[in-house]
Amino acid sequence: MPVPWLLLSLALGRSPMVLPLERRVGPQDATHCSPGLSCHLWDDDILCLPGDVMPALGPVLVPTHLQTELVLRCRKETNCDLCVRVAVHLAVHGHWEEPEDEKKFGGAADPGLEKPRNASLQAQVVLSFQAYPTARCVLLEVQVPAALMQFGQSVGSVVYDCFEAALGSEVQIWSYTQPRYEKKLNLTQQLPALPWLDVSADGDNARLVLNVSEEQHFSLFLYWKQVQGPPKPWWQKNLTGPQIITLNHTDLVPCLCIQVWPLEPDSFRTNICPFREDPRAHRNLWRTARLRLLTLQSWRLEALCPLPAEAALCWQAPGGDPCQPLVPPLSWENITVNKALEFPLLEGHPNLCVQVNSWEKLQLQECLWADSLGPLNDDVLLLETRGPQDNRSLCALEPSGCTSLPSKASTMAARLGEYLLQDLQSGQCLQLWNDDLGALWACPMDKWWLRLLKQDVRKGATPRGRAALLLYSADDSSFEHLVGALASALCQLPLRVAVDLWSRRELSAQGPVAWFHAQRRQTLQEGGMVVLLFSPGAVSLCSEWLQDGVSAPQWLQDGVSAPQWLQDGVSAPGAQGPHDAFRASLSCVLPDFLQGRASGRYVAACFDRLLRPDAVPALFRTVPVFSLPSQLPDFLGVLQRPSAPRPWRLRERAEQVSRALQPALESYFHPPGTPGRDAGWDLGRGTGLE
Repeated sequence: MPVPWLLLSLALGRSPMVLPLERRVGPQDATHCSPGLSCHLWDDDILCLPGDVMPALGPVLVPTHLQTELVLRCRKETNCDLCVRVAVHLAVHGHWEEPEDEKKFGGAADPGLEKPRNASLQAQVVLSFQAYPTARCVLLEVQVPAALMQFGQSVGSVVYDCFEAALGSEVQIWSYTQPRYEKKLNLTQQLPALPWLDVSADGDNARLVLNVSEEQHFSLFLYWKQVQGPPKPWWQKNLTGPQIITLNHTDLVPCLCIQVWPLEPDSFRTNICPFREDPRAHRNLWRTARLRLLTLQSWRLEALCPLPAEAALCWQAPGGDPCQPLVPPLSWENITVNKALEFPLLEGHPNLCVQVNSWEKLQLQECLWADSLGPLNDDVLLLETRGPQDNRSLCALEPSGCTSLPSKASTMAARLGEYLLQDLQSGQCLQLWNDDLGALWACPMDKWWLRLLKQDVRKGATPRGRAALLLYSADDSSFEHLVGALASALCQLPLRVAVDLWSRRELSAQGPVAWFHAQRRQTLQEGGMVVLLFSPGAVSLCSEWLQDGVSAPQWLQDGVSAPQWLQDGVSAPGAQGPHDAFRASLSCVLPDFLQGRASGRYVAACFDRLLRPDAVPALFRTVPVFSLPSQLPDFLGVLQRPSAPRPWRLRERAEQVSRALQPALESYFHPPGTPGRDAGWDLGRGTGLE
């Protein structure tokens, strides 16, 4: 529908009588070209099918540059539409092929193969337009005479009048030939918007101002623009009069667009997309993006807007070390948002994770298979490389790199190399990926590590540092990651840390109660310390055991033997879910607290911002309680007694642990992919808010 002249003049910012835009009268499209060229516009639109690039046999005419300008297409003197005029500049690419016999012998070739003296070039040039909700393609036929053919130089241009578009819209324009010899040319034309629709800053938020009359009824529609297909609707509301609408800054994304139109028949609609270059919008887009596992091999990146990204698999070992990309032997793959993608896996594994990069920066990382296959375990990943003549080599992935097997190095994988190779040959390792160049294998480590430890003890080797057993409630995978980061950081000190994260296979085989009982007894016999790491989940579970924070299970209050399930070293009847291990640990440590044996053997801790020390149940506050990382020096001093280092050395170690914890703390409190809050709208009349 033609735009009312008043609205058009407002958008263009000039008096209607002195608008500088050229006017075209009549609804028909037209074309004209540079002097010497001939051109013709097909009567009907064509299908937009660019096809593949194909080699040119001899010289061809190709588009080299697009140029646009706005004109007015008027049906009446004051009833016009904005229209985009496009000029396609053309050049001749390629040459007439010189006949082979003339090249070889220097003589005249067959006259039938010589270049025609009066030859002309013809081309079918396609112009493709897209401006939501309209898309169309037109075909221009162009002919260039031989006299104007200068190879590699411009021969002129062909002009198309014109593509109608709405105020405030964005027009995407492509040009190519049929058949196509070059990449498609692309240009974006932004049309002016109405001045009464404005977006400005309101602190961290965005303010949308609609300055219309008191009696004007209009509709406001917010949507997420897509590269292909219709937009994704978000919010729509019919309003009256001037409005000031505040958009929450967490809801801003690059493809968020605004459409406004009067509530009248066949009314004109204005579109703007004001956040395409807003850095906050791009950060929000990644915060709301999600990785979703679809099947064993397929997954999907879900996001509101299209974005450039690539993905690869990595291997995440327990303990908080960075996830190690498996490139090579695998490769980075380009991602299409909201489309299923596949990795060539034979089996899933909880330690396999997906990393997503954009502009060479890590944006997302998630261990997709952990939800269905359990948390991270202590398997070792072996990389097999295959060469010619059936030659192959193996290495074990470690934080320091890939250690060749067998090896005389002093790393853990090198010491376990003989046993890992035995497991591989006997079929005890799980093959995750396989092709002609190599394979990936996940091999269990627990039993061999325990054997090495026993060998060291028999040889008289003194274990390094004091023993520490970490007990915690597995509230969620993020908290487990935080616990793993703390355990890994403590291992860098003179401490030997035991945590169920690193012994899942052994814990599963023995049962939680038996495993924790054995670990507690060994830790205390060696003069070590048991660390109770409290979280909201741990406090809740303690409340189930300690009514009002003072009572114990009835069998402890009555002074009778423990239930048979506890004596047998199995889980409590009905115990299910991620907190079972912590329930089992409580059954092991409660007697020490209730009978006054906890002092000097136990210490409690919690994380800053997650739980206050005074929220720890009173029974467990009979031992020191520390908030981490703010009280790390005191916490480490207690753990390393009686041989605690001097104060300056203790501060250095506390800073070392704090630095190691920071990435995990940041990831826990500000995880990537966190969704924004619900749409935050403040709607008001004029400057007042309703």
